[in-house]
Amino acid sequence: MAIIENRGLRVNYLIIFLSGLVLVITGILVFLLIVKNIYGNYDLKEILPTRDNIKSISSNLKSKKVAILYSQYTENMLPAGSTWLKDNIDTWKRFLRNFKINYDIISDQTIELGEHFEYKLIVLPGTKSLSDKELVQLKKYLENGGSLFVTGGPATYSDEGKWRGWDFFTEVFGLKFNKEIKPEETYKVHTLRGNLPITAGIPTGYALKIATWDRPIYAEVLEPRTVQVSFWYDFRREAGLVREEIQKSAGIAYGTYGKGRFIWYGFELNSVLGVQKDFVYFEKLFNNSINWLTYQPTAFVKEWPSNYKAALILLPTLTTNVNNINLLKNVVDLKQYPATFFVDVTTASKNRNLIKSLAKLGEIGAIVDIGYIESPEDTVNELFNKETQFLNISHAVDTLRKLTGKEIKAIMPLYGYYNDNTLQVMAAKNIEYLVTDSLTDRSVPEMRMRNNKLIMIITKTARDDYEVVKKYGLTNIDFQRYTYEEDIDRILFEGGLYVFKVHTEFQLQPDYVSVIRDVLRYAKSKNFWITTLTDLQAWWKKKQQIEIRYEARSKRRISIEFTNPSDLIAENLVIQVNLNKKFKNVEITSDIINTPIPKYQINPDEQLINFYLDKLEPHETRSMLIDFENVE
Repeated sequence: MAIIENRGLRVNYLIIFLSGLVLVITGILVFLLIVKNIYGNYDLKEILPTRDNIKSISSNLKSKKVAILYSQYTENMLPAGSTWLKDNIDTWKRFLRNFKINYDIISDQTIELGEHFEYKLIVLPGTKSLSDKELVQLKKYLENGGSLFVTGGPATYSDEGKWRGWDFFTEVFGLKFNKEIKPEETYKVHTLRGNLPITAGIPTGYALKIATWDRPIYAEVLEPRTVQVSFWYDFRREAGLVREEIQKSAGIAYGTYGKGRFIWYGFELNSVLGVQKDFVYFEKLFNNSINWLTYQPTAFVKEWPSNYKAALILLPTLTTNVNNINLLKNVVDLKQYPATFFVDVTTASKNRNLIKSLAKLGEIGAIVDIGYIESPEDTVNELFNKETQFLNISHAVDTLRKLTGKEIKAIMPLYGYYNDNTLQVMAAKNIEYLVTDSLTDRSVPEMRMRNNKLIMIITKTARDDYEVVKKYGLTNIDFQRYTYEEDIDRILFEGGLYVFKVHTEFQLQPDYVSVIRDVLRYAKSKNFWITTLTDLQAWWKKKQQIEIRYEARSKRRISIEFTNPSDLIAENLVIQVNLNKKFKNVEITSDIINTPIPKYQINPDEQLINFYLDKLEPHETRSMLIDFENVE
């Protein structure tokens, strides 16, 4: 009987090994491709499972260690039992926790012994007293690339409490101390510039209220490495030469020292006063400051179309001597410098032909009596009730509409102030613009929604001819011109809207009217957008509706997304992306297939990229990736 041998299948170990090797290599390539798609370009050594890389992966960008100095030297200077320093540090702890930033509390000795170099950011909260060793170590820390966030007057006293002066402040921050604000003033208005990485997302010219109990500091920028972010000078209430007073009254500044960075606030965090929106905007300021100090990006829609740096609207107002308005037509080309003419019903009815001719040259707005109060805080007098306001506003706009054949979309309260009844009546009458003399917290328009109607509020942003000609008594046209140009320079510095209101009985007088032409030309030479209320509102709607999301995915890649959630087309937008660090070899690609990439301009010197969006359709989203190489 024959025996049959069952050998089964033969195993070829070489094929198994090669197949496994192919799978491993394929898996590695897929992994590298995924890493590249998410994080951008990288060096292989950055993704190897070393101790440093594992530590880096386990912590996100915002959890890098920050140190808060609890200066015993400063505490020793305070009165016995004072909790001033502790309260300041507790506030810093709260702010950092809100932004999910890890921190350590360090002592003077930590810095003196040179044990602070591991921290990416060191906070000096109200640190008035430091030792000579600390000063040397902090300078080394900055020179080696560290970042400082400082408040108040740092290192003005020695560790023994002896007056040292402002040498450290001037040398390191490039700032000159000018003065302290006296506590007797209770609080001080603090105006922020727009279009800076530190003020991204905050209305241009926003006015914070800062308590003066800690004696906030006026400073002056001395070196180009330092940027002034704000100023204490209040043009509404204070005398003086505007340009000089702004320059001398910096309250926030940021800049570089060696390879490092700093931000200085001339006040303590605890000093910020106000309502909810004030604290919301201050938190944005704080967050932007942290981002800049830790080399994280910020982005925002620039305030004005194209490359304009500020805007201007011309508002001739007919009161008495109304025929003087004809002089404006003789000295100003109203096609090149468009205007909105404001007039009350009585004056318009007496000068029908004049008003009809003006309606052909520009927009017409109604001056309306809605009541009188001394100030917005006046609790004794009140504006007219809603019914009376409705009657007065309706009569004014309906009469002017019949007279001019045009819809009247703008009103100006006779005495400058308004209330919520005014806005509700405007919504009911489809009136879209309110021009008021009320002082505001910004130098740009504010949009309010009432009864599903959007209303643009334009408040006083500069001195008008009532102040220049009547109140100041300036009859010399050179002095008049200089005063207006000072305010234009201030608005340019802020990046806001210049409201140029002139009256027929003041600046429109025959001897003075030429100043208006000179001021308009000066503004145009400074790259102001000179526009109408209609175009201003159309632009502001488009700008306000754009949403921007951005994220640093790695050291070399930022993702950014522009979204238009509205039903309106957004056009001619400039979106500024601040990388907040030195870079080169930028590559911009779409994150989603077939997403069109807008035109862009790269500015390595200012560490930013400007995207120029000619058009963003309703509900359109553009998602892009920005890849770059870092310059150490």
